[in-house]
Amino acid sequence: MRSDAKIFVAGHRGMVGSAIVRKLEQAGYSNLLLKSSAELDLRNQSAVAAFFEQHKPDYVFLAAARVGGIIANSTRKAEFIYDNLMIQTNVIHEAWKSGVQRLLFLGSTCIYPKFAPQPIREADLLTSPLEPSNDAYAVAKIAGIVQCRSYNQQYGTRFLAAMPNNLYGPGDNYDLTGSHVLPALLRKFHEAKQSGSPNVTVWGTGTPLREFMHVDDLADASLFLMLLDDERYGSILTYSDAPALINVGSGQEISIADLARMVQQVVGFEGELVFDTDKPDGTPRKLANSSRLHALGWKHRIELEEGVRDAYRWFVGHVFP
Repeated sequence: MRSDAKIFVAGHRGMVGSAIVRKLEQAGYSNLLLKSSAELDLRNQSAVAAFFEQHKPDYVFLAAARVGGIIANSTRKAEFIYDNLMIQTNVIHEAWKSGVQRLLFLGSTCIYPKFAPQPIREADLLTSPLEPSNDAYAVAKIAGIVQCRSYNQQYGTRFLAAMPNNLYGPGDNYDLTGSHVLPALLRKFHEAKQSGSPNVTVWGTGTPLREFMHVDDLADASLFLMLLDDERYGSILTYSDAPALINVGSGQEISIADLARMVQQVVGFEGELVFDTDKPDGTPRKLANSSRLHALGWKHRIELEEGVRDAYRWFVGHVFP
């Protein structure tokens, strides 16, 4: 990927997109195509077509998506499936039409079955039912994977789908009605500390296991994949059991209860931790098998406690300054 290559980062204002932009700029890439949703509605087919026709990017990082936690996924299913299908369908299609050299489509490991064998391999896709609370989002992302795979097979494109596990870090969503578990915990404990609350309530039993990865590690992995030589990149696209799909994870997991205690310590909240067992737990365990990526030479760098401290500093500086 030449230093002067035209690179379109779709969703550059989101947590993932902004991390990718930071990584690209640090690596010396300055010819970045960046459009806010107000400037370019990726759900609008004609607008996306006009953008690609005018700018003709060489590479695309597709990080634009409607995302959210268990509440948002459960209550706004129509928005999640419509917006994500429209965004990714338009971008992937126009990337093919305009001759984009490589496209990286970023999704989530929620694409995998609720009770997939652990750790989850790429080949486990579509082998059993999804987690019902986020099936609309998952189906949309699965469609994107199949679209990348299909365009590669029919048109000879070089589009790759990368599935990270639970992400967190600068730029995360801290709205309790739409956020994921880690930013929600940071906000809950911070507000409880500020108000002098005697306790903090955490949804569920605390027993589910989750894998977390700092968004800067995902950005690093994304650029790593884009810069792979043709032979290694091509090998991912042609995996016999899961073509054009690769997991991106740390390989480490923690229970929600232990995560809550870690956040409690980082924030400095001295009250009681209460688990509301009437609330849903979601998938009992979700650990991605990232051995394919690790075998290519990439490993995460930011350990969880260090990353949580970084995320909390950003939260205090930007959300509750």
